[in-house]
Amino acid sequence: MTTRTPTARGAIRLGVHGSPHLASRIVAAAGHPETAVQYVPYEVAEPFAPLRAGATDIMIVKYDPLEPDIAVGDPVGWDGRAVLVGAHHPLAARESVSIEDVADYDGFRCPGDFPANVWDLVVPPHTPRGRAIRRTHTMTTVPALVDRLRSSLATHVSFQSLDAVLPPDIRVIPVPDLPSSPVAFAWLRDVELSECVRQFMTDAERAARR
Repeated sequence: MTTRTPTARGAIRLGVHGSPHLASRIVAAAGHPETAVQYVPYEVAEPFAPLRAGATDIMIVKYDPLEPDIAVGDPVGWDGRAVLVGAHHPLAARESVSIEDVADYDGFRCPGDFPANVWDLVVPPHTPRGRAIRRTHTMTTVPALVDRLRSSLATHVSFQSLDAVLPPDIRVIPVPDLPSSPVAFAWLRDVELSECVRQFMTDAERAARR
């Protein structure tokens, strides 16, 4: 087992996707200064590439990816569910949307190496009433997602935290009939984390239980 030492004068390299704002709230709740963490972005098509390459110490995940080389801790937060649509979309003026209504429009396929079991939780293949959610569009990067939402009636079932980073012509509408997602840290099983990383994880998990 190898030991991974944080870089940048002790900064913990934390992998994030989409918005760092959710991670910032977790860091603050854990009682650690913002300077203690260096955010490292990862793409949804290759979510574990930076972790496996040694570019991050830990990463934020939603749900357990069930990858044999990756361990997942206890929840450090929760992220409400939402649907992303362009400002021109028929759903865009609503304050909240049922997942049953989302099924009227095409969604996005599981991208690249993203775990299929997790994608089924992010973008359910069926609504609770059994309606199919048509996952037809290709998912690659956030900018490409934004372009597709602007130019079509596509929808993407995702998370409320993205509201902090998406442009104003993309609406992030809560979906109250989907449960909030657990947010947790993940790391490589065969890597011994440094003491400061383990302490940070412990503090964040403790804060989430308060």
